[in-house]
Amino acid sequence: MSLLSRFASSHFGSNILKPTSILSSSQRRRSFSSSSDETLTIETSIPFTSHNCEPPSRTVETTASELMSFFRDMVLMRRMEIAADSLYKAKLIRGFCHLYDGQEAVAVGMESAITRKDCVITAYRDHCTFLCRGGTLIEVFSELMGRRDGCSKGKGGSMHFYRKEGGFYGGHGIVGAQIPLGVGLAFGQKYSKDPNVTFSLYGDGAANQGQLFEALNIAALWDLPAILVCENNHYGMGTAEWRSAKSPAYYKRGDYAPGLK
Repeated sequence: MSLLSRFASSHFGSNILKPTSILSSSQRRRSFSSSSDETLTIETSIPFTSHNCEPPSRTVETTASELMSFFRDMVLMRRMEIAADSLYKAKLIRGFCHLYDGQEAVAVGMESAITRKDCVITAYRDHCTFLCRGGTLIEVFSELMGRRDGCSKGKGGSMHFYRKEGGFYGGHGIVGAQIPLGVGLAFGQKYSKDPNVTFSLYGDGAANQGQLFEALNIAALWDLPAILVCENNHYGMGTAEWRSAKSPAYYKRGDYAPGLK
């Protein structure tokens, strides 16, 4: 009998693994199809805060099937990262292993609004962004464990995923180093008259880096198709944002550039 079977057969395990059968009368009456393409109009619960630009509407249109696809993608990412965490603790993943669990909605939400012709470049929490850009679980885990079937032939590891055909220009281990590279990609797009955009993702730990301000300055000066995305999880390498930043209003960085929170 497998470990999972033994766990499921135990009294404690059976309570966890069995779906609950207690439903309210309103839940019993409700008919809901997760595959429905009927248009739903939803208002976001948190308002936008803007800087030098008009905030977008809080009302969005979607469908149940689209929302379920977002949910499935986020659950897949969460389970992938939990598995990676277990493999790392078992010393089957060597070197570094920076996880993205808790930030899945950023990658999934962003991907829903862009195309694979747009470019994305990010820091070292790159597993889920790679998956969004068309990568596979085989490529993810092979890369994490140094196998040649990995997206970087097993030579990059956790911090250096890459998928050029998906417009993904990698995870980067040096804090903030991907931002000027992303602006360089945006310069290439403008030079080639490419109508697409480059998204440079970074964390709050990189928000005070000098290269961020330099890249932001040149992007604004040359009017490049560059969008800088700060994924603020409030702790840069374990340091709370209130200890590292006099102003945590990262969407106002550069002052002259439009920003949105």
